[in-house]
Amino acid sequence: MKTSVKILLVITLVLSATYTQAQTRFGIKGGLNFSTASFSQNGVTATPDSKTGFNLGVISEIPLATDFYLQPGLLFSTKGYKMSNFSGSDLSVSTNNIEIPINALYKLNAGSVKVLGFAGPYIGYAVSGKLKSGDESEDIKFSGDNKMMNALDLGFNFGAGVEISNFQITAQYGLGLTNTFANFGDTKVKNKVFGVSVAYLFGGK
Repeated sequence: MKTSVKILLVITLVLSATYTQAQTRFGIKGGLNFSTASFSQNGVTATPDSKTGFNLGVISEIPLATDFYLQPGLLFSTKGYKMSNFSGSDLSVSTNNIEIPINALYKLNAGSVKVLGFAGPYIGYAVSGKLKSGDESEDIKFSGDNKMMNALDLGFNFGAGVEISNFQITAQYGLGLTNTFANFGDTKVKNKVFGVSVAYLFGGK
């Protein structure tokens, strides 16, 4: 856990150092998450039901070349999924995550509107979570002998949207690449999140 926190701090400091570049814009971002997961156990695969959550945080936009930008962010993002009749009862998993996306962004001018396309990796870290099975509920343990889930989540984002004045309206898909479950034999669970967001950027042209 300490190592993961250090990684997040180092990345945040590196991103902060880039903020001094000319024409860099800063903004706030928020929206909805519709999350589920890819689930496999003993050779059987399944797609759990989705859960609705949210994302909220700050982003910056750093010019790299004409119409190309680097758009890192620091977000609070909720994820999870639901499964019916899992081992005889309904299962619900919810996690609260700190997430750092680092997207390459391209803007296509279309008159008063700019069309956006972006993609890039993300690093996430679960700070808390809740597991519900039937009528029972417990906090998810991310460390120790009774560890239930891995806190670190690495993945890849891609999406599209439009920019109108200082507003960016986007839709994106986040594909988790790491197994988030621990100590459950060959059980593998990877996050899958569809999100819609609105951002407002200050500064710049």
